[in-house]
Amino acid sequence: MDPRNTSRRCPECGHTAKENRPTQDTFHCTACDHQAHADTVGALNVLRAGLARRNAQPA
Repeated sequence: MDPRNTSRRCPECGHTAKENRPTQDTFHCTACDHQAHADTVGALNVLRAGLARRNAQPA
């Protein structure tokens, strides 16, 4: 899995932009207005990608 942009991709709408990270610890989607801690957003995106990969290729 490519870890790039995991904390810039909105878990609600999928919009990815540098502007979604106005500060180091803040996530604010410029497309749908979703807000959360940037670490939470990154962790959720990594989890979802891992689950999708696992479903695609059973362990």
